[in-house]
Amino acid sequence: LKPFWLKLSGASAAPPVVPSVAAAMAFAPAARRLASRFAARPLAAAALRRPSRFAALGARWKVTTAVDGEAGTPEYRMRFKNAAGAEISPWHDVSLFTGEEGVYNCIIEIPKNTKPKMEVAIKEPRNPIAQDIKKGKLRDYHGPIFWNYGMFPQTWEDPNVVHPVTKCAGDNDPVDVVEIGSATIAQGTVEPVKVLGVLAMIDDGELDWKVIAIRTAD
Repeated sequence: LKPFWLKLSGASAAPPVVPSVAAAMAFAPAARRLASRFAARPLAAAALRRPSRFAALGARWKVTTAVDGEAGTPEYRMRFKNAAGAEISPWHDVSLFTGEEGVYNCIIEIPKNTKPKMEVAIKEPRNPIAQDIKKGKLRDYHGPIFWNYGMFPQTWEDPNVVHPVTKCAGDNDPVDVVEIGSATIAQGTVEPVKVLGVLAMIDDGELDWKVIAIRTAD
């Protein structure tokens, strides 16, 4: 299977390229059977595009993080900076690509064995990591999670495209990553991972792909 590259439409601050879920599945033998069913029409409403010429620079990405506010409060923000000290977006500005075939950069939002539901704030400038809020309250899992949870930069689940099998549209978020390695990875880490498989989850009627991966250093 060949990866598909999709162009976002109508968003001025959109990432330069977006791989379909089928592209991620193509590297996982157990997921190829699913890919053969779904890849024929990965996201038919989007226009095909080749990867950005900056794609191979992923392996050189070095970012630092800085925290505003106290953990466990609505004001908490983890912000990302490039080598020059300028604030960047972990969603738009960090490359998905590492320069190594089959290895992708993952941004860790929630370290293993923690409870706060942290996520890249897609509606805020530069998209810092913040704790999710629902009905005015900070969200926590019922107990510590047993994996590292994060997202793939420069990806997006299109809410305007209905998947032909699940009959649900994307949730308007980056593609989620569940990293199942042995180590606890710090929040804000840009971690190279290999894809093992993928799950299609339905959350309140929205399609929410979970890519299962493992860090290359594990």
